[in-house]
Amino acid sequence: MPAYDDKINFPAVDMRTKVENGETYVFDIVRGGWLVLTPEERVRRHAIGFLMSHCGAELRSVATEYPVGLNGTSQRADIVVFDGECRPAALVECKATDVRIGPDVLAQAVRYNSVLGARYIILTNGIRHFCYERTASGYRPMSRFPDLRIVR
Repeated sequence: MPAYDDKINFPAVDMRTKVENGETYVFDIVRGGWLVLTPEERVRRHAIGFLMSHCGAELRSVATEYPVGLNGTSQRADIVVFDGECRPAALVECKATDVRIGPDVLAQAVRYNSVLGARYIILTNGIRHFCYERTASGYRPMSRFPDLRIVR
């Protein structure tokens, strides 16, 4: 496994890894395949684990690298959690631990959400987390992660 810092501010997650040709891979439980374990992917694995274990998201409601058509270009949201009606409930933008979460990251997520229309936006670099709720007047900062339990 690559030497990563241990600064991740999420509970530990069980990541299935393997090394091939000197490259470390992690098993993606969402897509059911192996991905290169980059610093951003490490944060994404932890975020998914936290959303499922602490926020009530179910595996079947989580999508990663979700396509977002934006101004004629194809973008990808890191994580989208869907509600019981298959509508986006939360959009999560993940960055590597050495990337600062600033206004530019929020602007990126808001652009994606202008297409998706999720109620919540979560920004994380694995160390710092910011949560916002979409309201009629814009995005309201939240003091904690949203409850994403899907009511059936």
